[in-house]
Amino acid sequence: MTIQLNLKPEMEAHLIAQATAKGISVEQYLESWIETNLTPEIERSLPQTETTQEWVELLEAFCNNPALANVPPLSDEAISRESIYREREDSQL
Repeated sequence: MTIQLNLKPEMEAHLIAQATAKGISVEQYLESWIETNLTPEIERSLPQTETTQEWVELLEAFCNNPALANVPPLSDEAISRESIYREREDSQL
């Protein structure tokens, strides 16, 4: 992904100085900074389980959710190999 930023001159100078101090390009510095600061946020948004047992309990709770009781099962046609690949082949034509 390419992003263009309009920074204040003092912010740009600070960014260049930080990258230079680490001996890397501004692009590399920003990529590293984003990965370092965004990864913990992404991890916090995912359910965290300490053990396999907790994962199993979470999965069972999801499967036993009453809201799923009213969901109709998929038809044989909907899950057949021919149906899946037919749609894929049609989209490639």
